[in-house]
Amino acid sequence: MTPLDLVLTKKGVRFGGRLLPCTIGKGGLSANKCEGDGATPTGTHHIVGMFYRADRIARPTDWATPIGPQDLWSDDAARDDYNHLVTAPYSGSHEKMRRADPLYDLVLATDWNWPDAQPGKGSAIFIHQWRRRGYPTEGCIAFSRSDLHWLARLIKPGSRVIVPELAAPGQSS
Repeated sequence: MTPLDLVLTKKGVRFGGRLLPCTIGKGGLSANKCEGDGATPTGTHHIVGMFYRADRIARPTDWATPIGPQDLWSDDAARDDYNHLVTAPYSGSHEKMRRADPLYDLVLATDWNWPDAQPGKGSAIFIHQWRRRGYPTEGCIAFSRSDLHWLARLIKPGSRVIVPELAAPGQSS
């Protein structure tokens, strides 16, 4: 492990010499992630992208991509573009990237079931802002706004997100 790995522990995520409180999926941790189970997948994942709301925050790094009004994420397992960024109009099941709340003002995308998505294995495992401490996600890992912005300034594409099976902090850490 390196200091630039994000490592989930029972007390939070270790990164950059700090321990950051986080929340995980309402379904806990799972080695057998399925679409809609609310679980955070175990294993080693990699950061493959960063998205941000340019109308709300400054560009966090030179490799971050602005989220536009038409940007969506496909969670439609029957579609070829399942677990990929898509653009409205889009008839398949999807999630809006440009949300009214601040949860996706800054998003780090992982390579969970990407780029060659297997139908039903789960989509959109992101790192994003939490609603509040202890409030679980739908499978993502979430941090306070200040910790997420700190992390985004230091993380690099390809950084590892290590989620050990035995690290389950319950619904939050």
